[in-house]
Amino acid sequence: MTNLFAKVALWGLAVIAVLYAALCVVMFFQQRRLMYFPQMTRVEAAHTNFSLQQAGVTLRGWQSHPQAGPTARTDTAGAPGLAAATAPARDAVIYLGGNAERVEQAVPLLRQWLPAHSVYALAYRGYGASDGTPTGADLERDAMALFDAVQQRHPQGRITVVGRSLGTGVAAAVAAQRQPAHLVLITPFDSMIATVRDHYGWLPVGLLLRDRYPSDERLQHYGGPLLVLRAGRDALVLPARTDALERALANRQGPAVEVENFAAADHIDILEAPGLAARLRSFVEGVPAQH
Repeated sequence: MTNLFAKVALWGLAVIAVLYAALCVVMFFQQRRLMYFPQMTRVEAAHTNFSLQQAGVTLRGWQSHPQAGPTARTDTAGAPGLAAATAPARDAVIYLGGNAERVEQAVPLLRQWLPAHSVYALAYRGYGASDGTPTGADLERDAMALFDAVQQRHPQGRITVVGRSLGTGVAAAVAAQRQPAHLVLITPFDSMIATVRDHYGWLPVGLLLRDRYPSDERLQHYGGPLLVLRAGRDALVLPARTDALERALANRQGPAVEVENFAAADHIDILEAPGLAARLRSFVEGVPAQH
C-alpha cells in the first residue's frame, strides 16, 4: 500500500511539473500579448496630427503648441513628420504614456500645466494609430527617434521627458542615451522583472521575461534633474518598486532625485492628484509651487 501511495504521489508530482513547464512555455511565447494592451487605445490616423517613419513602420501621435487664442488648435491631421500649423515654442515636453493609456488625453493637460512648452506624445507601436507590434527594444528606439526629431525642431530649447508607468521604463532608456534637460517619472519601477515578479512570483520571471526595462541601471547614466511622482495607493507598481528605484539612484552622479508622494492617489488617477500639476511645473520651469 505504501508503494502504491508513493507511486501515485510521484505521478501527481510529475503531472504538476509537466503542467507547470507547459504553462511556462505558453507564458514565454505569449508574454507580449499579456504584457502590452493596445486594444483600448486604437484610433483612426485622421485623429492624429503628426507621424514618424521608423524602420518602415509609421508611428503617429499628437503635438500641441502655444497658440494665440485659447481655442486655437494644431490642424495638421495625418501630416508627416512634425510639421505644424503654428511655430513651436522654444522648449518642449515629450510624453511617454502608460500601458493601455490613450496618450492624446495627456496632451491638453501638459499644455495647461506647461503653457509655454510645445507638447509631443507618440503612440507606441500597435497603439493609437501607430502601425507595428510593440516590443521593448522597438519602443525605446522609437522614443529616441522622437526625441531626436523634437530636438531638431527645438535646437535652442530644453527638452523635458515625462514618462508614466510603462513609459518610465522607456523614458529611462531615452534619458540615458539623450540626456534631456529634465526627466519626470510618474509611478515608476526599478525594473520590469521585479514588477512582474511582484504579481507572478510563482513563475521563473527572470528566465522568461524578454522586455526588462532596467530603469535602476539605465538611470545611473543620466546626470540631469529627475523628479519622481509616486502614488500612495498604487496597487500595480507596488511601493517597494519605487522604493527600490529611489535607493538605486541615491548615489547617482548629478542632482539629488526629487520625490513627491501623493498619498491619496492610485495608479490610475494620479494625474488628477491635487498639487501634481504645480509640482511638475515648479520642477520644469524652476518656479516655486504655490501651496
